[in-house]
Amino acid sequence: MRVSREKAAENRERVVDVAAAQFRAHGFDGIGVADLMKAAGLTHGGFYGNFASKDDLAAEAVDRACLENTVSMRSRALEADDPFAAAVRLYLSPAHRDGPDNGCTVAALSQDAARGSPKLRAAFERGIARYLALIEELGGVSRDTATGIYATLVGGLTLARAVLDPALSDAILASAADTAIGLRNSAPAPLQV
Repeated sequence: MRVSREKAAENRERVVDVAAAQFRAHGFDGIGVADLMKAAGLTHGGFYGNFASKDDLAAEAVDRACLENTVSMRSRALEADDPFAAAVRLYLSPAHRDGPDNGCTVAALSQDAARGSPKLRAAFERGIARYLALIEELGGVSRDTATGIYATLVGGLTLARAVLDPALSDAILASAADTAIGLRNSAPAPLQV
């Protein structure tokens, strides 16, 4: 039975959304096409009508997840008196640590991306650029400083997820947050052109 163009487009969007969460939760190699389609409530056969390959889906899912994460982070941070500090604390929160399926794609999948196709790595590069631009905006810092801050955020979150001891994990989050905020506070203001 054929589905309408609108329904096909809706199904495709659902697959991308589900893939974005499932890849972050399980890694690119930790879930197959059949399980992704099942999680989306669709049949495996419909996959190749929408995507040329799993890699194409992964790149699209990364783009979507990074965009959604940065838009959400910006919106939530702007509600605070100090948006930059709020963004840092949200990023390095226990909730973000414990919910990789809804969190930063770069922190969840960067090791997989390093071995990925050029198309996948380009999607990560676009996502990283979005995060850096957000840090520049919220922190009023240069690109160089934003890069150091983002590396601190991703590294802190990754390490906090890697350990078993909850106290150590919390300490890593707190230390990384203090370091990131300190980087902003000690950085020279960006040059105005």
